[in-house]
Amino acid sequence: MNNPPANPNPLSQRIGIIGGGQLGKMMILEARKLSFRVVVLDPTPGCPCHGICDEHIVAAFDDREAIAALAEKCDVITYEFEDIDAGALLELERRGKRVYPTASSLLIIQDKFLQKQALKEGGIPVPEFACCGSAADVRVLGEKWGWPLILKARRGGYDGKGNAVAGSAGEAGEAAASLGRGDFFAEKWINFDMEVSVLACRGLDGSVAVYPVGMNEHRESILRRSTVPAPISEKAARSASEIAGKVMRVFGGVGMFGVEMFVCGDEVLVNEVAPRPHNSGHYTIESCVTSQFANHIRAVAGLPLGSPEMTVGAAVMENILGSGETEGPGSAGGQNRINGTAVPAPLYGAEAALAVPGVSLHVYGKERSARNRKMGHLTAVGRTVGEARGRAAEAMRSIRI
Repeated sequence: MNNPPANPNPLSQRIGIIGGGQLGKMMILEARKLSFRVVVLDPTPGCPCHGICDEHIVAAFDDREAIAALAEKCDVITYEFEDIDAGALLELERRGKRVYPTASSLLIIQDKFLQKQALKEGGIPVPEFACCGSAADVRVLGEKWGWPLILKARRGGYDGKGNAVAGSAGEAGEAAASLGRGDFFAEKWINFDMEVSVLACRGLDGSVAVYPVGMNEHRESILRRSTVPAPISEKAARSASEIAGKVMRVFGGVGMFGVEMFVCGDEVLVNEVAPRPHNSGHYTIESCVTSQFANHIRAVAGLPLGSPEMTVGAAVMENILGSGETEGPGSAGGQNRINGTAVPAPLYGAEAALAVPGVSLHVYGKERSARNRKMGHLTAVGRTVGEARGRAAEAMRSIRI
């Protein structure tokens, strides 16, 4: 790792964030508590980070000159999503700039096939997988593993995009074609009991903080709800936590990583890894000693990590997604305007939601609402999972955006 020299005043560092969305916003809110200065690069003038950062560089994510300018203004660079120019970050590292998670780890994780290879070589349990060049390759694998198969684009997929299911040899061609001309690979279909994720953070000194296992529920491939602790066996929970710690060592990670897994009885398989704070970890803000965002800032700044332990019995996080609806003369294409100026999409039902005990509401301030776009989230805490789920359901009944 490119460890920085000891800093007599680590809080004087300037942090650069590539990406101005909700994850960046929540990073900044934690950085503000320690008086860090933060510069953001994002192409959207009114992005969620715009109003709370010290400086906003409005530029495309592949604008290398803008990324270089960001680096000149900052002591350390991090990012809130992984579909960025890793080559530009490698160049920054060659020039002595600090980038966390490292550009070398990002390069591997961006290619999901190379990611799977690195995990397997590191002794991490993963589903069977193989590279494919054509529908014919898919048919061969289907005869070997059985149908259905899941096909994945090697780069760029998220929230279900870049995935396709081949249910039979006859569907192999259509499934492969749906992924476009890019390279793809196939995975053996896993009949899992549930999907879970574990958030893990690694500091510059090699220390690792692992958060509790959370159960994730998806609809239309979009995360809708995370419940912590997950209703799995002690053996599976222990295995998932140990695996998350090993993943950090495989990639030499610094900062927060989200490790998505499949649970099959007492066995756990890793699905994918995200080198950043993770949507399923939003619950940590209200329910853990140190949130995932606070630990990410601590890690990239070279500060000691905080405890990931929960301070409540249970927590449920619900994503608030855009409905795709527009209303009134000021709305166009899901974007709301007052006197021609774009303003955040309105959220209805906040009063009723916040009246529910144990509920916290987060609104990201995005100007454009689209169907299934993540516009905010709420977290409900309780003494038990049942109590937290009941409170979350009650609050969500009143919410619309």
